[in-house]
Amino acid sequence: MKQSFPRRNRFRFSAQTSRNLFPLVTYATEHRNGAGVAKNTRANRGDHMFNLDTFKAYSRAVAFGAVAISAIAFAGPANAAPVQLFPFFQPLPPMAAPQPLQPYQPYQAPTYQTGPSEDQDAVEMPARFRRQTVAYATREAPGTIIIDTPNTYLYYVLGNGQALRYGIGVGRDGFTWSGVQSVTRKAEWPAWTPPPEMIARQPYLPRHMAGGPGNPLGARAMYLGGTIYRIHGTNAPDTIGKRVSSGCIRLTNDDVSDLYSRVNVGTKVIVLPMSERRADLGATTR
Repeated sequence: MKQSFPRRNRFRFSAQTSRNLFPLVTYATEHRNGAGVAKNTRANRGDHMFNLDTFKAYSRAVAFGAVAISAIAFAGPANAAPVQLFPFFQPLPPMAAPQPLQPYQPYQAPTYQTGPSEDQDAVEMPARFRRQTVAYATREAPGTIIIDTPNTYLYYVLGNGQALRYGIGVGRDGFTWSGVQSVTRKAEWPAWTPPPEMIARQPYLPRHMAGGPGNPLGARAMYLGGTIYRIHGTNAPDTIGKRVSSGCIRLTNDDVSDLYSRVNVGTKVIVLPMSERRADLGATTR
């Protein structure tokens, strides 16, 4: 048999189970909170209902708050940036217009210009020591190198009574030599290893020095036979025309590079003795 509850008890049970939802105002709730007996007539006679006045006041407050938030959000000058209502949604950046395809261009390696020679910048070479073609009478075949030790010249025989003349530096007193040799090896930016006899005379010299602009052998070297002597460049162009070496023949880096390009391994080299002073034969032809 279904048990029925009085209307008063049914409503009290409903209010207790749903008090966490909407603010229902009932007689039982007011009595529990110490608010007293409900003032309206229907509550006094036991007909508990939703408080319409409280709901209206609550609705007005909510509506006023929404209007205030809207006014703040959209207030400001017309040119002001719009307020982002949902800042966590970022707009996508605009897509750039596609670029037209360029026709294929083959790769071209950049060109580099060779700077002026350090020798030319550092020293103004006397005219007689500059590379030049001169008249030179000899029975030697074209391509032969003749070292004129007394006059500090190197001749590269061209034939037909002409030779290419270079200014050179030669061995100091006691270190000159003479004879016939041949070029047995060529090297670009050669390393330098002083021989033991040079180390004994000058113990402060390095035991080995890698090739480079600071190396005393300069930009190129041509080795003569099985001797310790070479025809090479120099990092001291002011020594051209002087007797300062330990027997090697030195040219400026520009001149030794030019001679290096003309000489092959096996080229004959004649070194004249210091006592044989051969006069300069003929004038410059170019």
